[in-house]
Amino acid sequence: KFTVVTFECERKMNISKSGYRVFSANSTTACTELAKRITERLGVELGKSVVYQEANRETRVDVKESVRGQDIFIIQTIPRDVNTAIMELLVMAYALKTSCAKNIIGVIPYFPYSKQCKMRKRGSIVCKLLASMLAKAGLTHIITMDLHQKEIQGFFSFPVDNLRASPFLIQYIQEEIPDYRNAIIVAKTPSAAKRAQSYAERLRLGLAVMHGEAHHSESDMADGRHSPPLSRTTTGHTGLELPLMMAKEKPPITVVGDVGGRIAIIVDDMIDDVEDFVAAAEILKERGAYKIYIMATHGLLSADAPRLIEESAIDEVVVTNTVPHEVQKLQCPKIKTVDVSMILAEAIRRIHNGESMAYLFRNIAVDD
Repeated sequence: KFTVVTFECERKMNISKSGYRVFSANSTTACTELAKRITERLGVELGKSVVYQEANRETRVDVKESVRGQDIFIIQTIPRDVNTAIMELLVMAYALKTSCAKNIIGVIPYFPYSKQCKMRKRGSIVCKLLASMLAKAGLTHIITMDLHQKEIQGFFSFPVDNLRASPFLIQYIQEEIPDYRNAIIVAKTPSAAKRAQSYAERLRLGLAVMHGEAHHSESDMADGRHSPPLSRTTTGHTGLELPLMMAKEKPPITVVGDVGGRIAIIVDDMIDDVEDFVAAAEILKERGAYKIYIMATHGLLSADAPRLIEESAIDEVVVTNTVPHEVQKLQCPKIKTVDVSMILAEAIRRIHNGESMAYLFRNIAVDD
C-alpha cells in the first residue's frame, strides 16, 4: 500500500509539473485585453494574481495559486507608463522564481527601450541593461515581436523568439485595401528600405524610397566619436593634427520611385511621434499618390499623434494590438487594429510542448 501511494503521489506530481500557467503582469485593465485574447485561444484561464501600486507608488505582486514545477508565461503589454510596466514584470518574475516555477517565459510583444540599443555620446545602452535585469529577476525565455533592431537578441543570456507581424499586415493589405494591386510600398527612410522591399516582393508590388532633410534618423545622431571639438588647435599634444571632420548636409527631400496615381503604403516597425510620417504623407501627395496608408507593428502613438494623424493627408494607420491604443482610436477613427494574439498563443503552446518554432517563421524574410 505504501508503494502504491508513493507512485500515485509521484504521478500526480509529474502531471502538475507538466502543466503551465499564463499570468498578466499589468495593473491596468486596458493592458490585460491582449492577455485575455491569448488565454481564450489557448483554452486556459488567466492565472490568479494581483498586481497593484501602493499609496507610495511601490509595485506589489501577489500570486494567488501554486506555480511550483510549472512553465509560467507572463504576458506584459507596455502602456504609456513604461517604467511602471517594467517594474511590474520584474517583481512578478522574481515572485514566481521564489515560488519555485520551473521556467518563467516573458511574453513582451513590444520590448521597451528598444530604440536605446546603441551608444549615443556619453549615454548608455539601456536595452542591454533591461535584458540583464530581466535575467536577474528570473526570466528564462522571452517571446517578443518585431524588435527595433534584431541584434538586440544578442543582449540576452537566454533564448529570445522574435516573432513577425508582417503576415498579418500583408493579409490586411490584401483583404482591406481596395485595388491594392495599384499600390506601391514606400520606405520612409533609406534604413527602412530592406523591410519595405520584403513587403513589396511578397505582395508583387513596386518599391519607393524617401530620402532627404525632412527626416532625422538615429544614424545621423552623434554617437560619441564626434564629441571632441572640430578644431585643429590642440593642447598638450603639439604636432598632433587630426583631419577636420566635415559636417553632414542632407539633400532636399526626394522620392526614388514613381508614386503618381498610386496608393502609397509606408511600412515601419513602430509609429510613435508621427511628425515624420505626416511630412512623408504630404510629400507623397505632392508627388501624385492619391491614398496614403501607414502600416506598423507597434502603435505607440504618443503625445498628439491622434490629432496630427486626423488632420494630415494620411488616410489610414494600421497597427497591431501589441500596445494598447483604444484611447487613441477613440480620438482618431483613421487608426485600425490587427489582432496578433493568434501567433502569440501558438508560440506559447509550442514552447510549452517543446515543438519547433520554425512553422511560425515560414515565408518570413530575414529583413522583416
